[in-house]
Amino acid sequence: MSDTRSGVASIKNRHARVTEELGLAIVRGDFKPGESLPPEIQICEMMGVSRTAIREAIKGLFAKGLVASRPKLGTRVREASAWNHLDPDVLRWRLEVSDTETYLVKMFQLRHATEPAACALAAVNAQEQDCVHIQAAFQAMVDAGDDKNAWVEADLDFHKSIYMATHNEFFWPIGQLFGFGLRHMFNISALGPHRPRAVLEHAALVEAIIGHDPEKARATALTLLENAKKDIDLIRSAVDRA
Repeated sequence: MSDTRSGVASIKNRHARVTEELGLAIVRGDFKPGESLPPEIQICEMMGVSRTAIREAIKGLFAKGLVASRPKLGTRVREASAWNHLDPDVLRWRLEVSDTETYLVKMFQLRHATEPAACALAAVNAQEQDCVHIQAAFQAMVDAGDDKNAWVEADLDFHKSIYMATHNEFFWPIGQLFGFGLRHMFNISALGPHRPRAVLEHAALVEAIIGHDPEKARATALTLLENAKKDIDLIRSAVDRA
C-alpha cells in the first residue's frame, strides 16, 4: 500500500512540475497568444517526463483558460483576457513575472474598486459568526506585536473575513484571491513604522461592521486604503534612497 501511495504521489508531482513550468512560461510570454505549444514528444524530451504527464498538465492549463486544443491545430495559447485570473496558480505566475510597481498599482486599483463596497455590504449582512471571525482576526493583528509574519497573516485573514461576511458569493473569490494576492503588498507595508495607526484604523472598521453602519464602514475603508498607499510609497522611497 505504501509503495502504491508513493507511486501515485510521484506521478502527481510530475504532473504538477510540468504544469508549473508550462504555465509560468505562458504567463511570462515565452509562448505568445495564438502560438502552438511544442509537440508532446518534444516537451517529453525537454522535461524528462511521460506523455501522460504532459497530457495531464495540458488538461490543467486548459481548465485555467491558458490554452485551447483543436483538432489538427494542436494546443494553442489563448489571449490573456481568456485566462482565469482568479485561479491561484495563474495569479501566482502573474505575480512572479510582474514588476513590483505594476503589481502595486493594479492591486490598489482592485482594492479601491471592491474593498469599500465589501466593507459596506459586510456591515449590512454580517452575522454573529462573521463578527466573531473579524474580531478574532483583528485581535490577532494586535497580538502580533513586532512579529512581522504574524501581523501579515492576521491582516490577510482580517480582509478575507470581510469579503466572506458580505454573504455575496460573487465577492467571495476576491476575498480568496486576496489571501494570496495581497501577501506581497502586506509584506512591504509591514516594514513601516505606521502599525499603531493601522491598528486604530482597523479597529474603527471593526466597530463600523459589527455596528452595522455601512456608510461608516465604506468611509473607514477608503481612509485605510489611502493611508496604506501613502505608507507603501514612503517605504519604497526610503528603500530606494538606501
